[in-house]
Amino acid sequence: MPTPKALLLGGTTEASRLARAMAEAGIAGVFSYAGRTDRPVAQPLPTRVGGFGGVAGLVEFLRAEAITHVIDATHPFAAQMSRNAVLACAEAGVPLLAHERAPWAPGPGDDWRRVPDLAAAAAALPVQPTRVFLAIGRQNLEVFAARPEHHYLLRLVDPPQDALPLPRAEAVIARGPFDVAGDLALMRGHRIALIVAKNAGGAGARAKLEAARALGLPVILIDRPAVPDRPVTDRLEEVLAWLGHARLGV
Repeated sequence: MPTPKALLLGGTTEASRLARAMAEAGIAGVFSYAGRTDRPVAQPLPTRVGGFGGVAGLVEFLRAEAITHVIDATHPFAAQMSRNAVLACAEAGVPLLAHERAPWAPGPGDDWRRVPDLAAAAAALPVQPTRVFLAIGRQNLEVFAARPEHHYLLRLVDPPQDALPLPRAEAVIARGPFDVAGDLALMRGHRIALIVAKNAGGAGARAKLEAARALGLPVILIDRPAVPDRPVTDRLEEVLAWLGHARLGV
């Protein structure tokens, strides 16, 4: 078998953890960031930033770089990249594995209202002006411009470069992972009455849901977008085994 050279589509905590494991195991690879943040976390693998130019551009990259494996460890809401990866890998004949965190599931005391997409989340907001923790990142904020009566608290990785599309909004600049104590203080300090969040899964962003439970606050939770069928695992060890390596102690 040829020596593996993997393309790791990253941007998540899981991707960074996998990059470290690959580097320690001596697995060659390229880490790819979409370029959504100004200061991406440094990685122990050769790194590129930016899009590929659609399916055709990704196919060209796979062939030019002699990529043998592709791991999709993007955010669960980066659906277009995931769709492109499925199509490009099929065309280039390169195996693909998604390393994806499991979605969140409600527990006792949770008050979740699940909606299929961002537009449905905006439509589900109350009629009366409400203080909303809009925990969806900086993308797609314009969807909520149709509900300008609410006051929105945003938590962003980078300071916004342009005016926010929401007339009543305040941004807190912070990078996760976050903890429950911090999110309790954030929500109390801003008198939050409702949370809007994406069902991203994982531990790093779950604190806001646990804080909402503790405060008895409702959560409008947006379901993940659909992507084509592909092999999926949430276990790092299985990704390493798929690459032909084993690593003890993971």
